[in-house]
Amino acid sequence: MKLLRLVACTLLILSLARFAPAAEELDISHEISVDGWPKPIPVSIAGFGPEVDATLKFDLTFMGFTFVAADKARYQISGSDQGRVEGRVLDMVTKKVTLAKAFTGSTTRSQTHALADDIAHTLTGRPGIAQSKIACKVQPTGYGPGEIFIADYDGHNVQPVTSDGVICSSPTWAGPSMLLYNSYKFEKADIFSHNLTTGARKAIARFPGSNMSPSASPDGKRVAMILSKGGSPNLYVADVDGANLKQLTTTREGESSPCWSPDGKMICFVSRQSGKAALYTVPADGGEMRRLPTAGISNPTEPDWSPDGKFVVFTANMGGFSICYVPVAGPNRGQATVLAAGEDGVWAPNSRAVIFSRTKNNQHVLSLLDVPTKQVKDCARISGHASQASWAR
Repeated sequence: MKLLRLVACTLLILSLARFAPAAEELDISHEISVDGWPKPIPVSIAGFGPEVDATLKFDLTFMGFTFVAADKARYQISGSDQGRVEGRVLDMVTKKVTLAKAFTGSTTRSQTHALADDIAHTLTGRPGIAQSKIACKVQPTGYGPGEIFIADYDGHNVQPVTSDGVICSSPTWAGPSMLLYNSYKFEKADIFSHNLTTGARKAIARFPGSNMSPSASPDGKRVAMILSKGGSPNLYVADVDGANLKQLTTTREGESSPCWSPDGKMICFVSRQSGKAALYTVPADGGEMRRLPTAGISNPTEPDWSPDGKFVVFTANMGGFSICYVPVAGPNRGQATVLAAGEDGVWAPNSRAVIFSRTKNNQHVLSLLDVPTKQVKDCARISGHASQASWAR
C-alpha cells in the first residue's frame, strides 16, 4: 500500500511539472505587494555618463523601479550618451532585448526623460511622467504676493506665467496649453484663464465676494470653483469660459478645494457642514453630497483624485501638515494612510507618484513622493517659496 501511494504521488508531481511554466516564461515585473501596489521592478543601469545616470535614476524612481546590482536585476538598462542618448533594455529572464532606441532632442536631459518614459511604458504599461509639466505658485517670502510658474516635473526649466506682483494661488491645467488660477489682479479674488501659447488671459469669474479654487475637468471643458457671491462659499461648476454657471452645494459653513474624478462625473471637495472639515463627493451635474471617510485622520483638505480613479490624496492638519491618501471604493474605502509631512499633494499621470510642498530650511520646496514605497526626493530648487503644484495630465 505504501509503495502504491509513493508511485501515485510521484506520477502526480511529474504531471504537474509538465504543465508548469518554464523559468523564462515567468513574468515577475508586475508582482503585487500586500497593499495592492505593484512592487518596484529591480533594474541595473550601466554605460551612461553622470548626468544621464542621475537623471534616469531620478525619473525611474517615481515610475516603479528600484536599482540593484547587475546580478540581481530583472532588467539590465545599458547605453551611452556620446552626442545622443542611446538605451537598451535586456530582460534577464528571457535574455531578450525589450527596448533598443536612440534619442535626439534639444538637451541631454530631455533625451534622458524620453528614454525613461519609454522604459516605464514598456515595462510597466503605465504612462511615463518624465516629460510632463507642472505649474505652481512661487512667492519671494512665503506669504503675500507671488507669481504663477510652469516647469518640468522635476523642477528644471522654470518659466514665469504671470508678472503681476499680486496675491495669486491655485493654478490648474485645463489642457496642454491653458491654465486657470486665482489672482488679485483687480484687487479681489477672481479666477482667470491663461493661454500659454498666446499669452491671452481673461477673468472667467468676477462675481461679488470671493472667487476661489478653480479646478478644470479632465477634458478641460468645465471648471469647478468656490464662489461666495451668495454669502457662504459654495461649490459651483461652469463651462471653462465661465458660461452656464450652476450651483452644486448650499451649505452655510462653506466649501473649499474641489477636484474632479477622472471620468468627469464626480467632484470631491471639502465641506464643514458637520462642524469639522471632511471630504465629500457630489455628481458634477448636481445631486446629493456623500461623505468620503478618512478613518483616523482629521481635518482633511486639498483633495486630488488619482487619474486611475482609485484614490484621493489630501492634506491633513493634525498639529502639522501631512500628505495622506484614501481609497474611494472597494473594501478599504475610507481607510486613510499617512504618507509624508507636507501639503498640497497632487497625483502624477501614472497614479503612482505625488508632487507636494514641504518646508525645508524655512523654505517651501516642491518634492516628489513614490506612494507605494514612501520614498521622497526634492525637485530642483525654484527660487523662492514654491507650493500648490498642479500636474499636467
